Amino acid sequence: MKINVKGVPETMIQTLYARAKETSKENPKIKDEMAVSIVKQLDYDFSNADQDRTMSLGVIARTIVLDKMVEEYLNTHKDTIVINIACGLDTRCYRMKGKYVRWYNLDLPETINIRKQFLKETGPIYQIAKSAMDESYRDDIQYHGENILVIIEGLTMYLSENDIKKIFSIITFKNSTVMVEVMFPFVVKHTKEKSVEGSHAKFTWGIKNGKELEKLLPTFSFLTEVSLVEGMKKLMPIYHVLGKIPFVYNISNKIVVLNNHN
Repeated sequence: MKINVKGVPETMIQTLYARAKETSKENPKIKDEMAVSIVKQLDYDFSNADQDRTMSLGVIARTIVLDKMVEEYLNTHKDTIVINIACGLDTRCYRMKGKYVRWYNLDLPETINIRKQFLKETGPIYQIAKSAMDESYRDDIQYHGENILVIIEGLTMYLSENDIKKIFSIITFKNSTVMVEVMFPFVVKHTKEKSVEGSHAKFTWGIKNGKELEKLLPTFSFLTEVSLVEGMKKLMPIYHVLGKIPFVYNISNKIVVLNNHN
């Protein structure tokens, strides 16, 4: 199947490929058979993603870390609705099946149209074809006071500070927790990933840590953060040593956990 998409939405194809490629290894660190199945159906030039080892390692490290964090949350919060912002072709909802009440995959209409071609989702998994900055998406969420877990991965580094504030201003559900990936400013300015450049997407925003992010979001409290170094340790043992170096640990992408205290 031929896919024509450029810019930030194209990164979903490359991250999908990274997960599929890892899954196909002899001793994979993640298992995403749905990604493998979708990649087999795609008529797409994966050469940039194939050559971009940095991107691939980052995607797998993030998947390792976020899968663990999401699973731990769902195991301790039995009645949870998950909102996966900028879902792309993410398949975590299937790896976590049975652990949540409802799961909403939210993305731009053009992205959801592509997703629907490969993933025919019905309850308890739903698709919402709207921007994360369109507050009307809240009307599409069946919410009756359950815990809310919002996942935002692979998005903030392509936005502006005002965009970030807008996205969080819409997350007004009570009992809501957000797990959001952030990139260090130095990395935003000095890193060029082949696959990202090839898709004409560009890193535009970063922040040092979760405490700094908390300062931008008056209705959210910082809970914790996990560096993707933790995922890299599973992929490259040298990171057990490198991860102890403050500079390496600090500049790695992080998953920041925030709680809405409205």
